[in-house]
Amino acid sequence: MLASITPLGERGRGSNWSVTVMFFLLGSVSAGVLAGATLGLLGKALGIGGMGAEARVWILVVAAIIGVALDLGAFGVKLPGPRRQVNEQWLDVYRGWVYGIGFGFQLGLGIVTIVGSSAIYVAFLAAFLTADPRAAVVIGVTFATLRGSSVLLVARVRRPERLLLLGRRLSHLESAARSMGIVVQVATAVASVLAVMLMS
Repeated sequence: MLASITPLGERGRGSNWSVTVMFFLLGSVSAGVLAGATLGLLGKALGIGGMGAEARVWILVVAAIIGVALDLGAFGVKLPGPRRQVNEQWLDVYRGWVYGIGFGFQLGLGIVTIVGSSAIYVAFLAAFLTADPRAAVVIGVTFATLRGSSVLLVARVRRPERLLLLGRRLSHLESAARSMGIVVQVATAVASVLAVMLMS
């Protein structure tokens, strides 16, 4: 998908890359608001807040540890989730702002396209465990903004030779992104344990 929404590709389709990206980011952030608010309301409705902060933090710690194990391929278990990408046929049918907002929204939801890291599940579990729609929206928007901003990586692809370089660059970044997901989850677990210790 990233290789499709480049300044070069948008120019070829008669679209403005900046406009497409603006709507892409708007779609992604909107999805983060929706997912965060929904999870926070669900947590509140189910009385998760009554569990106590310490219990909720320990649930998040365990989830982050399980997530790291899954990302490392422990026990030969694959990370659950859909294997679909966004529908690239939209590029030939709709205007840039339409597929921009549509692709961004799907990416911001996190779990309707390929799930490459369990950090997605951990982030949404954290939103649910807040049992507070406002706090959960902050988590959802942060997640969706970080995920959606990946489209900015292609900002310099304005010539065909840059597109070839992009392919190589993305394959190198894939392993770095996986490692970053693991680091974030380990940091989440450590920060959560420290928070529990300070609460005690």
